[in-house]
Amino acid sequence: MQHASGFLKLVDDARARIREIPPEQARVRLAANPQAILLDVREDGEWEKSHAKNAQHLGKGVLERDIEARFPDKATEIIMYCGGGFRSALTCDVAQAMGYTQVFSLQGGFRGMIAVDWPLER
Repeated sequence: MQHASGFLKLVDDARARIREIPPEQARVRLAANPQAILLDVREDGEWEKSHAKNAQHLGKGVLERDIEARFPDKATEIIMYCGGGFRSALTCDVAQAMGYTQVFSLQGGFRGMIAVDWPLER
């Protein structure tokens, strides 16, 4: 997908402040911490088509409004993913600005998960 330059500038700015992890490291972190959350921040229609097994869903459009109700402990480890790793960088940045201290963006997003045969659900 070809992204607009303004969008990419926002993502690059966010990436300077967040932590990104590859799918392999995400698997290790999720296995080591059963309380860690794998959070799909894609749109509802994307989630409904297919998503990572055991993931939870909180779309980017409502994240700021709903994250504190869903995850009141701001030390909760949350690994966010979107389609390609761009929107999750933005949502991680927002979550950090809201006080969350253990948030990560999954490099490559859902496409990266597919590439490493991550288990999926429909």
